Amino acid sequence: MSMSPNTMLFALAIIGGYLLGSIPFGVIATLMGGAGDIRSVGSGNIGATNVLRTGRKDLAAITLLGDGGKGAVAVLLAWLMARTVAGAPEATLIALAAGSAFLGHLFPVWLNFKGGKGVATFLGTLLAAAWPVGIAAAVAWLIVAFVFRLSSLAALVAVALAPAVALVLGRPHAIVLLTLFMALLVFIRHEDNIRRLLKGQEPRIGAKTSPTAGHNGGPPMPPELYKDQETPQA
Repeated sequence: MSMSPNTMLFALAIIGGYLLGSIPFGVIATLMGGAGDIRSVGSGNIGATNVLRTGRKDLAAITLLGDGGKGAVAVLLAWLMARTVAGAPEATLIALAAGSAFLGHLFPVWLNFKGGKGVATFLGTLLAAAWPVGIAAAVAWLIVAFVFRLSSLAALVAVALAPAVALVLGRPHAIVLLTLFMALLVFIRHEDNIRRLLKGQEPRIGAKTSPTAGHNGGPPMPPELYKDQETPQA
């Protein structure tokens, strides 16, 4: 029995989105940039915040752009696919591709399903799928980060705000559900950060980090890797 065109598009969006999202830009950037394997530094996280702990702002920027960009590319490809079949559900295709890319970042098959926390991919995905919602989330991150100097708090506020903004702006139900889905996973991935925030122990942006503070189970950082944290957690 052959699949319907829409079913084929859904399958392509899910598989393609996941494979795009699972590209570990943090690992690739640090290995190719001569900074070693990021999984052996700081928290062991593959996102831009941890890459910055290597002291390489260029590699952190590459990671941030890569992690955000892969979500945006997944959305763009889904949008293009929706135009190949008459009557294809564009919003649903975009949401499936975006959500799959987000899952790929959090649980990449290439790294035994141990990925990042998803903030950069969340923002990149939303900027492509619903740019007013993405801009609102990015602005919320910047304001909270500037006022409180807490990257994790900024991320949590930004992702919590996004579903409400999507709903108020009348975005398609698939996009609203996408923002809720990603926000929930970001909160789950920030479980340790939330505990530290409640205890007042979360390190602030620009603060020196002790060898045991805020590492989420990762190895202690050697003294030469104590660097400022200046990028969103990814």
